[in-house]
Amino acid sequence: MISVEGLKVEFNATPLFEGVSYVINKKDRIALVGKNGAGKSTMLKILAGLQQPTEGTVSVPRDCTIGYLPQVMKLADSRMVMEEAELAFGHIREMQADIERMNQELADRTDYESEDYQKLIERFTHENDRFLMMGGANYRAELERTLMGLGFVRTDFDRPTSEFSGGWRMRIELAKLLLQRPDVLLLDEPTNHLDIESIQWLEQFLATRANAVVLVSHDRAFLNNVTTRTIEISCGHIYDYKVKYDEFVKLRQERREQQLRAYENQQKQIEDTEAFIERFRYKATKAVQVQSRIKQLEKLERVEVDEEDTSALRLKFTCSSRSGNYPVICEDVRKAYGNHVVFHDVNLTINRGEKVAFVGKNGEGKSTLVKCIMGEISDYTGRLTLGHNVQIGYFAQNQAQLLDENLTVFDTIDRVAVGDIRLKIRDILGAFMFGGEASEKKVSVLSGGERTRLAMIKLLLEPVNFLILDEPTNHLDMRSKDILKEAIAGFEGTVIVVSHDRDFLDGLVTKVYEFGGGLVKEHLGGIYDFLQKKRIDSLNELQKSATPSTASSTPDEAPKESSAARLSYEEQKERNKRLKKLERRVADCEAEINQTEAAIAILEQKLATPEGASDMSLYDRHRKLKEQLDRVMDEWEAASLELEEGRAGLV
Repeated sequence: MISVEGLKVEFNATPLFEGVSYVINKKDRIALVGKNGAGKSTMLKILAGLQQPTEGTVSVPRDCTIGYLPQVMKLADSRMVMEEAELAFGHIREMQADIERMNQELADRTDYESEDYQKLIERFTHENDRFLMMGGANYRAELERTLMGLGFVRTDFDRPTSEFSGGWRMRIELAKLLLQRPDVLLLDEPTNHLDIESIQWLEQFLATRANAVVLVSHDRAFLNNVTTRTIEISCGHIYDYKVKYDEFVKLRQERREQQLRAYENQQKQIEDTEAFIERFRYKATKAVQVQSRIKQLEKLERVEVDEEDTSALRLKFTCSSRSGNYPVICEDVRKAYGNHVVFHDVNLTINRGEKVAFVGKNGEGKSTLVKCIMGEISDYTGRLTLGHNVQIGYFAQNQAQLLDENLTVFDTIDRVAVGDIRLKIRDILGAFMFGGEASEKKVSVLSGGERTRLAMIKLLLEPVNFLILDEPTNHLDMRSKDILKEAIAGFEGTVIVVSHDRDFLDGLVTKVYEFGGGLVKEHLGGIYDFLQKKRIDSLNELQKSATPSTASSTPDEAPKESSAARLSYEEQKERNKRLKKLERRVADCEAEINQTEAAIAILEQKLATPEGASDMSLYDRHRKLKEQLDRVMDEWEAASLELEEGRAGLV
């Protein structure tokens, strides 16, 4: 659909990238990756038509629609949530108003036999069919499903957007974008303001409902679940891989090894050539050969090697003296703001050395409980006890605002670093994207994201025995997140992580506290154990499969074991039978989806012609096919989810 040819972008006469060419096809799911500053956001802006390249062209078909969600945007605060989201259907509402006007005109006029009246009837019928074909009759239901999928509840619909935080208002903008169903969807860090459940919903939407998608994200799990193609911007060029992110990482490593070998071979060739030139530079008999070698060097296209990945850097949190056995104990803790109860009857005990996650939708009380633990909130009821000698290191978004703006990046870290770690300050800064001249920048000129990273490094070096990290990964790239994750995993103290990044939490935490509905529930195990249990709990069929044994109780243990084994075999047999049935249903749905989409495409080609546009029967057939497609897509989604859960139950 979109063709990019010979793209070049320069800043201050320095090329950001050049000679870039690729094509975005229908239904592509593309991850745009690269180190910070490589030009990912710039590329999205160029695709969106918001920025012009220095050279090259971006060819977009006339009827191709593009939707773009930037990291930061100006948001309106003058409407209710539902009113703001309905702006996505402005064209449908205009069409609806036009239809209502024509309908009223038909009712008011009495010249039933006139030619003008007949033309009005035809125009009304034509526009009404188009309205139904575009989903005008049920767009509000789709709007509600999308808002609720992104974490809103029905009571939020009639609240003014000004009551919500910037993160929630960004969700409204994302909902508007998704509802418009553009041909190409450009998303720049869409998960930064979403909780885990909303991210999973967005994954499902993008995988099944969206057209072409190009996204920039540092959420590895999100990329793997959504994308099937990875375009990397590196050293001013692009590398196009037809694989998801994890497979790309392996192929990228292989490519870098090849680059290194080519670079080493070329350096040897250059050294030999320069040695020849130096040796025979002043010998008249070798003048021709010397000049030839000099020209060879001038024409030589130098091999570039991707920047070295320093994620192997080992960084440890400094653990201070040992705390008591139970750093945090909550007994019947309750917190309310007026009539709004944030949580109640919270009973939890966090043991020394545990690493736990606080998860749940935004606004369910995760940060509130953290502030209770920190002592920033004291008007709760119940009992909250901190253990002996607990020293808390706290990271939140406002930590970045507390940095001394008069210091440089290097000085900020130099003041808190102690011991041998002071010898590695520049390595640490480089790992967190403050390498070279960036380490001499004043804090006052840093962006919000850069300040956040600097505050995180500062916390890494402070001696504490209890870490509380509130969304620590939002402004970190994957390399920095890996370093941070490794540092937390090696920390000998206690850790609470408030995060929606599943890949970051995976293998890091051993207990999950779920916030929701005013309650805090404890789940033993890692983040994927928790997510798997939640899916199983919501799947009635899997609950029914856990039927208790009906074997009679006898003193003889052998018959008991035989009966239990036989029952287990029967259950397994029945489950396998059900899985095969689900596999067939998924395959049948996919075949029907392909057939229906093909039929719709053929019909839309006919509707694009003058003859087809005036054929009312084609609109009726198109509407029925779209309804059929929606029905089959819903069936396919349900069957796929059930099949996935059924297979997981066998593990």
